[in-house]
Amino acid sequence: MSLPKVFVTRPLQREAVERIAAHCEVTVNPDDVRMPPDRLAEACREVDGLVCSSTPITAELVEKAPRLRVVSAVAVGYDIIDVAACTKRGILVTNTPGVVTEATADLSFALLMAVARRLIEADHFVHDGQWRAWQWGCMWGTDLVGKTLGICGFGRIGQAVARRARGFNMRIIYNSVDRPTPERERELGAQYVDRETLLREADFLSLHVPLTPESHHLIGRAELALMKPSAFLINTSRGKVVEEAALVEALQSKRLAGAGLDVFEFEPQIHPALLAMPNVVVSPHMGTATAETRLAMAMMAVDNLLAAVAGERPANLVNPEVWKK
Repeated sequence: MSLPKVFVTRPLQREAVERIAAHCEVTVNPDDVRMPPDRLAEACREVDGLVCSSTPITAELVEKAPRLRVVSAVAVGYDIIDVAACTKRGILVTNTPGVVTEATADLSFALLMAVARRLIEADHFVHDGQWRAWQWGCMWGTDLVGKTLGICGFGRIGQAVARRARGFNMRIIYNSVDRPTPERERELGAQYVDRETLLREADFLSLHVPLTPESHHLIGRAELALMKPSAFLINTSRGKVVEEAALVEALQSKRLAGAGLDVFEFEPQIHPALLAMPNVVVSPHMGTATAETRLAMAMMAVDNLLAAVAGERPANLVNPEVWKK
């Protein structure tokens, strides 16, 4: 009996690939770049399983992969996978929730602190040789203690950010489709508020929602207009949650104090104005980019894949309606 064939769209850690190879015939794209659609389709033409990372899985690709049984995303978000097309074909789609929580929350808070304390500006100031003497008025930033952190989306990552904020004695308010238990709210010191109150009262607004049709441009001109001119926007969720042109307008007109951004509406392209602003801290979509977290993600994706090709229900199934056993 032949082994299931698996294609991995980007290089993974050796441990993950070896784990697949113990049960499947595996091929790995050696280049850490998004494959052109035609090359990806050719690579997937005879595979049973696909392990993908930052790779669009389209309806067209699904049509060209008649043996495909599982698409295992090495990510929590799966908005670049045509789940409907996979579901129609009976293809299981899986993701890697949970293991990304702490690293993403760390980066969210790192961006928040960096923009509040003007850390990148200060680094450039010193590196460029501009610091010649201590001055009373040099590089004033913003305190975190006593300020209000507004969290939009209060799932695993949003709650992890709240835990970090408690250490800074911040007031924590949130708005979310799903609410935790009252006990959990008390534990985190978090208060549920309506969306308008969240926008009006937050000194720092941190976004932690998945990209869905409902969350596309969740933060646009109208929402930014409600925020304090002294407020900062932090986004480590998905770029298209924020209307980037509206954000640029708000920053240029000083209707917003600054932003910390790990994701962008048209990434890897970034609005040139954002790159020119000293009050905007940017990073290259690296919320999960730690050695420990990326290995945990890879191994979870492999576990999902191996369960599916073995005819077992994967632990992290995005489209459970496909499972009929």
